Formats: sequence, structure tokens, C-alpha cells
Amino acid sequence: MYLCTQIEVIMILLSFDTEEFDVPREHGVDFSLEEGMKVSVVGTNRILDCLKENGVKATFFCTSNFVQNAPEVVKRIMNEGHEVACHGCDHWQPKATDVFRSKEIIEQQTGITVNGYRQPRMFPVSDEDIEKAGYRYNSSLNPAFIPGRYMHLTAPRTWFMRNKVMEIPASVTPWIRFPLFWLALHNLPEKLYHMMVRRVLSHDGYFVTYFHPWEFFELKEHPEFKMPFIIKNHSGLQMVQRLDSLIKMLKSRGHEFITYTEFVERKISE
Repeated sequence: MYLCTQIEVIMILLSFDTEEFDVPREHGVDFSLEEGMKVSVVGTNRILDCLKENGVKATFFCTSNFVQNAPEVVKRIMNEGHEVACHGCDHWQPKATDVFRSKEIIEQQTGITVNGYRQPRMFPVSDEDIEKAGYRYNSSLNPAFIPGRYMHLTAPRTWFMRNKVMEIPASVTPWIRFPLFWLALHNLPEKLYHMMVRRVLSHDGYFVTYFHPWEFFELKEHPEFKMPFIIKNHSGLQMVQRLDSLIKMLKSRGHEFITYTEFVERKISE
């Protein structure tokens, strides 16, 4: 008699907040939507090239600004098997109604049903509106403590249901809740970052992280953007290399890259 043991699949939820580049505006630089789109289009195509080369899937949380101004890039995202989700309308000036309006615009533009939402800058968003709009999941929580940005030390670290909507927080390390989002990969030694990711995987059984297309643009070549060092550090092609290295490390361990909707479906069916 043989006993069949089910092997748990470790899931990687890789995502990109696909928005018009507006960070210079945070530092007093007058920066147009057109200029921001040029930067983000370059970065998104570099990301897609990296994902295609490695044969992995991701979720792209798009603003309706991006979808309306870069339809060919959005078409490429979908044609290459990735998921499109909502990231509000105008990244610089988010409004409460964006939960509804962005879904309406993106679904009309793409012809797909959008299942997920992430609030710009991961700021708070109405749970009631998320459910009312018909989203299946919300990924607007970074359960870490980052002075001046996030104060979520008591929030759940891992996925949970809020009525009919699955909440999918970004991954942070157990206990000290160190965030493993984009800034960490920019500034930590790669081996240390990879080690911390593996720690989360062994503890949680899955990993959630996010980046932005503009990180993959050569920010250091543009002092007029007035970007802080921690954002410019390892940007552009260096960031492409870091993403590629992270993906290859995770693939070498047999982990599976899935979209957020696939994660929701698997967890609900368990």
C-alpha cells in the first residue's frame, strides 16, 4: 500500500504598479503626464522582456491613465499571459471614486473583467467600495512600519478574507516586519535580500512583492528629476539585472509564479 503525499507548491506573486511616472512632482519638479508616460513605457517593456525571457507570469496594477495612453503596451501585457488589475485613475491625484471609475475605464479599454485593486502608494481605501465595485481581491496593504509612509504593525501579515474580498498584503519578514518591496531590492545586497525572501517563503508558503516600471529607467542619468539616492540606486538596467537574478533564484528552487487571481482561486478552493 502506498501513501500519496501532496507536495505544497510555493507560489510567487510578482506585481508591478504600472502608473505614469510622477515621483519628480513629489520633489517640486513640474512634470507632465506625457513625460511620465515615456519613462513608464520604457520601464514596462524592459520588465516584459525580462519576464518573457524567464517564462514567468505577473500581475500589472495599471492606472487608467496608463491604459489609455499606452494601449499597445497593455495589449502586450495581456498577450504575454499576465494579469491586468486596477491601480486607480490618476496616480498623482487619487480620488475615492477611482475604485469604480478605473475598473470601468480599464474593462472598457481592454475588454476583460478586472478582479483586483491596489490603491496608489498603498494608501487606505474603502473596503465597502472595493466590495461594491465587484473586486475579488484588494492588495493595498503593506503591513510594515515605515516612518512617514506606513504604520501597520498590527495589521495581518498574510492573506485574509474581508467579507467576500480577499486581502493580499505585501510580504514582510516575520517578527520585525521588514518590507521586501521595491526599495529593499534597490538598496540591500542581493544575497541578503534573497535570504530574507527565502525566510518569508519558509514561513508563509508564498511571497508577494511589487515594483514600478520607472525603476527600470536610467534615473541616474536625469539629475533634473531630483530623485533621492535610495530610489536611483541600482535603477535602470541594473534593476533589470536584479529582477532577473531574483526570478532565476526562485525558479531554481522550483517555485511557481502565478497571477493574483490564480492565487485567489487556489486559496478559495482549498
